[in-house]
Amino acid sequence: MGKQTIKAMVEGGKATPAPPLGPALSPLKVDVKRIIETINQKTRELAGMQVPIKVIVNEDKSFDVEVGTPPVSALIKAELKLEKGGGEAGIKRVGDLTHEQVRKIAKMKFGAETPQHLSQVEGTARAMGVSVGKGAITEDELKKYAEMDRLKQEAAAAKAAAAAAPAAGAAAPVAGAPAASAPTAAAKEEKPMKAEKK
Repeated sequence: MGKQTIKAMVEGGKATPAPPLGPALSPLKVDVKRIIETINQKTRELAGMQVPIKVIVNEDKSFDVEVGTPPVSALIKAELKLEKGGGEAGIKRVGDLTHEQVRKIAKMKFGAETPQHLSQVEGTARAMGVSVGKGAITEDELKKYAEMDRLKQEAAAAKAAAAAAPAAGAAAPVAGAPAASAPTAAAKEEKPMKAEKK
C-alpha cells in the first residue's frame, strides 16, 4: 500500500479523533493521537475558523500534515469578528471591510493581491451582507433594519392568523348565491317506483 491521503475540514486548534478524522485514520494503523496533536498545533492560529487539512500517511507509517487556508467567507468573518454572515445581502449590512482588509484577506487566501483575487474577496463579502469601503453601520441603518424586522413579523403573524381561520368560515356560502335544495320526498320515492316497473 502506497501513500494514503486523508482530507478533512477541522476547526482551527480543535481537531478531535471523532469523525471524520478518527475513522479515516484508524484503519491505516497510525498514531491517531499524535496526528491530531500535530494538526491542532499547526492550526492553532486559525482558531474559530474551519480549516482544510491533508494528512499524508507514508508506507512506513510516518505522516505529514498540510494545512490549507480557510474559505474566504471564514476569513472575512474572522477579520470582522462576525459569528455569521447576513441572510439578506443587498438589503442589510452586517459589517464593512476596508480596502486594506480586502487586500489582507486576498493575500492570506491566494498569496497575492491581483485585481481578480481582490474582486473575488469583494464578491464573497457582498454575498454575506458585508460592504466594502462604506464605513461602519450607522444608527439610521440599524433603526431602518429594526423597522423592517418589525414589519416582517407583523406580516408573518397576519399570514399565520389567516391560515388558522376555521375552514367552515372559509367555506361559507357567498351572499346571494342560491342554496342547494334538499331532495324532496317525491324524488326519494321515484327510484323504488321505477324498480317496480322492471
